[in-house]
Amino acid sequence: MNNTTARQLLHEQLDCWELARANYHALEQVQTKHFRIDGCEVRVQFNPARIRSTAAKVDPKSLQQRACFLCPANLPAEQQSLPMGKDYLLLVNPFPIFPVHFTLPCTSHTPQSIGARYEDMLDAARCLDDFTVFYNGPKCGASAPDHMHFQAGSKGFLPLEQDVKDQPKKFVLSSPEGMIYTLPHYLRSVFVLCSDQKAWLCRQFKSICNLLEVKDGEHEPMLNLVTWHDGSQWVSCVFPRKAHRPQCFFAEGEKNLLISPASVDMGGVFITPQEKDFLKITEEDIRHILQEVCLNQEEMEAIVQLTANS
Repeated sequence: MNNTTARQLLHEQLDCWELARANYHALEQVQTKHFRIDGCEVRVQFNPARIRSTAAKVDPKSLQQRACFLCPANLPAEQQSLPMGKDYLLLVNPFPIFPVHFTLPCTSHTPQSIGARYEDMLDAARCLDDFTVFYNGPKCGASAPDHMHFQAGSKGFLPLEQDVKDQPKKFVLSSPEGMIYTLPHYLRSVFVLCSDQKAWLCRQFKSICNLLEVKDGEHEPMLNLVTWHDGSQWVSCVFPRKAHRPQCFFAEGEKNLLISPASVDMGGVFITPQEKDFLKITEEDIRHILQEVCLNQEEMEAIVQLTANS
């Protein structure tokens, strides 16, 4: 699998799949608002096709009552796939956010869990190095928490990619093998891991995960993960989370904002599938949403200290 093969799949799908063609065409006219918050770019995208993901019911009962849309047997007749790595497929996402947007589901129906699959993510980012690969935890934006999958989108689309270069850094670990740093003045708490050594990244990612809280009844800490390969090394951004959805998601009337933050939002692009939310969202709303779902500075610093001493 490589960038050329992946793009060829997109072209073939746009030729023969009306749903994908219509949604990619609509993406060309998508409305976008721009904010500059604490020196960081944040974009808000009005994308009605994403209502299916943003408003997805992910409680156990709802998942049991619907057919899994990522299982090969349940894919639309028009949807083509290519083998990806050991046990993944490459699919064109028919509800795109990025100019080019793929889903990488596991070939078997197994729960969304990053624990033993972080290396798979690194492999995907190396093979598809024109793209950014991301993972939404089962309660951090995944609309199919019952089926293991990654997603990949056009590199250069997320402001995060520039932010990790430009924002002030606090180094947690620096060695010949790689480095870990945080962005202490960023809108959301994040660990940034950089290395050209896959085994080192896997060890460090596991160490960070072991320091994060696993809530009762869950099998992994709440997090979003965004990774890319820049030609010489991997850059992997770990966003620890403390809440799935902000209060405004559940509010009624004027206080309601149908926003369910996932990796793309953590990366600096907020998705609003409803026009009313796109029109009224403010800088204050964005700040408040991130404060609700992300770790605060004190919580993050406690993990930083443990990471530095581990």
